[in-house]
Amino acid sequence: MKNLFGLFDDSVNETKNEEDGKKIVEGDKLVLRKEELDVSKNRVETGNVKLSKEVIEEQKVINVPVMHEEIIIERKAIDNEPTESSIDDEDEILSMAVSEEQVQVGKHTVITGEISARKNEVEENREIKETLKREEARVNKDGNANVVDDIDQLH
Repeated sequence: MKNLFGLFDDSVNETKNEEDGKKIVEGDKLVLRKEELDVSKNRVETGNVKLSKEVIEEQKVINVPVMHEEIIIERKAIDNEPTESSIDDEDEILSMAVSEEQVQVGKHTVITGEISARKNEVEENREIKETLKREEARVNKDGNANVVDDIDQLH
């Protein structure tokens, strides 16, 4: 078998253990592997913002001082004083113009503010949890097999 998935070299002889179904490999190398995370990012649309205007109507009540004229009639009693004028058939009329201020209401438009929108990119950290697998070598002995392990020399 020529280097099966990069795990073993050419001198490998495989058998299956009938008790637990695990592969028993005879040879001189066992390749240990581990998983590593591959992280990538994709930009996705998460929403939409629209700015608009709405006309709001409200009743406004204001008090405006206004002037008006009043005619005051004053009567004075005179104790029958003699006069030289005679009584005519002509009517005498006293006329006075009366005026008042009237309120005129107009409207004009003023700018009260403006609103604008812009994007701001904010970077944040997100914690991603994922379980990774790795293979570790285990040494199991049957009988009186002598094993010299160099694991202490690797550290």
